[in-house]
Amino acid sequence: MPYATTPDGVRIAYQIRGEGTGTPLVLLAGQANNHHWWDGVRDDFHAARSTLTLDYRGTGESGKPDAPYSTELFAQDVIAVLDDLGADRADVYGTSMGGRVAQQLAGRHPHRVRALVLGCTSPGGPHGVERGNDVRRSLVQQQPGAARQALLELMYTPAWLATHAGPYRTLGDPGMPAHAQRRHLAAGNQHDAWALLPGVGAPTLVVHGSDDLLNPAANAPLLANRIPGARLHMIPGARHAYFEEFRTVASPLVLDFLTSVPGR
Repeated sequence: MPYATTPDGVRIAYQIRGEGTGTPLVLLAGQANNHHWWDGVRDDFHAARSTLTLDYRGTGESGKPDAPYSTELFAQDVIAVLDDLGADRADVYGTSMGGRVAQQLAGRHPHRVRALVLGCTSPGGPHGVERGNDVRRSLVQQQPGAARQALLELMYTPAWLATHAGPYRTLGDPGMPAHAQRRHLAAGNQHDAWALLPGVGAPTLVVHGSDDLLNPAANAPLLANRIPGARLHMIPGARHAYFEEFRTVASPLVLDFLTSVPGR
């Protein structure tokens, strides 16, 4: 597995798949997850693109320093990976916290992002729409398995859960140390890209499930209205993991958008 080294000396593991031509597609996972978040859908893109994933610091095979993390720092880690590959720019598709990292990338490193897709994410800060207290309470239940079940039901519809027994790749990296879990949580909570968004120059698609309560669907139009020229697509009936459960809608949607952007 290849590794990049960040300016502060952390090794970041990354993975390249597919033989598609053109600009590589960077896939950014959700909070406290490693690259396996994308295992169920990344092959959808390989007829057209190679895909690049990474293990965030604190996850997977990457370094796990016990120091402050932030979405801006995660974006800098992505730049380190692109530099290691010799890739001048990439298309970027981030979901959940990965969408927050993608906002930092496009806002702070605009010359490195050709096209941007923001999925089930939020601008954060005082302008973002927070999940309800009932959702928060459901994720900290003490009964064995209760919090995990609550998270599953926020990710997927009952119909999908009834016909898919797992494994589920979106529930967090089971190998993360406790300090890294805390650092990831703080990074997500402290994200605020509102001031950056009007300066995003990359063509942008915002995608969200209409029934997402984990990252409320009201965040999608906030992002689309704040980023110049952004397109918005809501997927009816989808919850947080729309990209997996509704892959037959979401993956072609993203590919069509990327194809529509001029240049390779």
